[in-house]
Amino acid sequence: MIVGGRRTELLERIAAEHPGVETVRIDTTEAGSIEAAAKDVIARFPDLNVLITMAGIMRVEDWHRPETFLESAEHVVTTNVLGPIRLIAAFVEHLRARLDATIMTVSSGLAFTPLAATPSYNASKAAIHMLSESLRLQLSGSSVRVAELEPPSVRTDLLPGQADNDAAMPLDEFIAEVMSIIETRPDVREIQVERVKFLRYGEARGDYDEVVSTLNAADPMVHRRVR
Repeated sequence: MIVGGRRTELLERIAAEHPGVETVRIDTTEAGSIEAAAKDVIARFPDLNVLITMAGIMRVEDWHRPETFLESAEHVVTTNVLGPIRLIAAFVEHLRARLDATIMTVSSGLAFTPLAATPSYNASKAAIHMLSESLRLQLSGSSVRVAELEPPSVRTDLLPGQADNDAAMPLDEFIAEVMSIIETRPDVREIQVERVKFLRYGEARGDYDEVVSTLNAADPMVHRRVR
């Protein structure tokens, strides 16, 4: 396993705590960093056959005033959309040369039901969903399968306070359920824990408006930051 990230000190800690895990420094907001990291990884690990594009940031935005949201929105799109696109571009030729390979994207339940406080994040994850669907069609005749991980709110540091939010799914439970799905359904297209299905299928069930209302009423912490 090779873990990539911006924070060198965190990468060093991961490597020290998990013998056998390799690391590479990469900043997915910079095209040059992605190109350099991809060349390094492919040279050191020529048998690599799985790419997981987990680049993502989430920002609370107030779209009443462009001076407060535009810079944030641009950063979100650069990180969450351009980052995965550039990563895939850097590795797809190598992956297509493998006998069996996988590209895993990471979208969100918010790709399907919007949280009012995070417009750019919602849009970026909707873009990742449709990118995943489209890539799957284009690569259908190759050795590369495309899987899309669709998390619900998970107790991480994606937003300030989210790690302590009781409404979010505990991280260890999320990981365990995801790994179980991957192990028991290796060909699954959309990796969905049970908690995300409320958001994912509101439109299909016919209760989309209720789902939107419930989601946006259930996170007062986010709403306070918007106001």
